[in-house]
Amino acid sequence: MKQASTYQSIKLSENSSLKVEDTLVIEAPLQININSESYTVVMRTPGDDKELIRGLLYAEDIYKSNDELKIDIIEINSDFSAVLNVVIPKEKLRKGYLNKRTLLSVSSCGICGKKELKDLKASGNPLNKKSNQSIDITFDMFLKMNELQFLFKTTGGSHACALFDINKELLTIKEDIGRHNAVDKCIGDLINKKNLKKVSYMLVSGRVSYEIVSKAFFAKIPSIIAVSACSSLAVDFAKEFGICLIGFSRNNRMTVYSNPQYINHE
Repeated sequence: MKQASTYQSIKLSENSSLKVEDTLVIEAPLQININSESYTVVMRTPGDDKELIRGLLYAEDIYKSNDELKIDIIEINSDFSAVLNVVIPKEKLRKGYLNKRTLLSVSSCGICGKKELKDLKASGNPLNKKSNQSIDITFDMFLKMNELQFLFKTTGGSHACALFDINKELLTIKEDIGRHNAVDKCIGDLINKKNLKKVSYMLVSGRVSYEIVSKAFFAKIPSIIAVSACSSLAVDFAKEFGICLIGFSRNNRMTVYSNPQYINHE
C-alpha cells in the first residue's frame, strides 16, 4: 500500500528559490463501520488498516475478545480514503460502543464527530490573497514565537501556535500538549477579543495535517507556516482552500507547498 507521494514545492532560502519534487507522507480518511452502520472516521497513513481498527476498538473498549474479528473492505478510493465494516455480535460490544465515546470525540482534532467520508468536505469559497510576505520577516515571526514558548522551555513537551496580523505583529500565542489544542486556543482567544479578522499568518511548532488546515480555513487565515512537515492531505486541502502552506521553516529556509503567489520569493 502506497504511504508517500510526490508533490512539487518551492524551497526558499535567503538567497535562492528552487522548484523541487518533495515526498510527503500520505494522510487519508478511514471510515469505520460497525455492523454496517457508520461509527467514526480516523485520519491515517494507508496500510495496516485492519490492524489499526483492531487496536482502536481495543483501546476504546469496544471489542476486547480474543476471537477473530471479521473486517470487510467496503470501499477503497484512488485518493486512499477507505470504508471498512467490522462485524461484531451485539453481545460482544462493550461499553465504549454503547456509550458512543469514540476516539475522535475526545482528541480535539478537526474531524471530531465525523462519521462518514462525505462529512469531511468543507464548504465555502477559497480564501483570497491578503499580502506579500518577505522571508526575513517570516523568520522574525518564529523568533517572536520561540521567545514566548515558556512552557516548552520548561518542559520540552508542548506545542505552540501563534497568530500574526498583516504587519507581522503578534496577536496571540498559546501552548498545549496537543497541536490542535494550541490552534483552538489561539482562535478562541481572538474570537473572544473580536480580533480574529486581523489574522494573516498562523505559525505552528509541529507538523501540519488536514485538521490544522481546516481550522485555518474556517478562521479565514490565509497563511500557515510550520516548523516541521506537511501531510499530503494538508497540501491538497490548502490548494483547494486558497491557503499558502509552508513547512520546514527553520535555519533560514522553508518549503512552500501551495499558493506560492502569497510570497515575494523573487
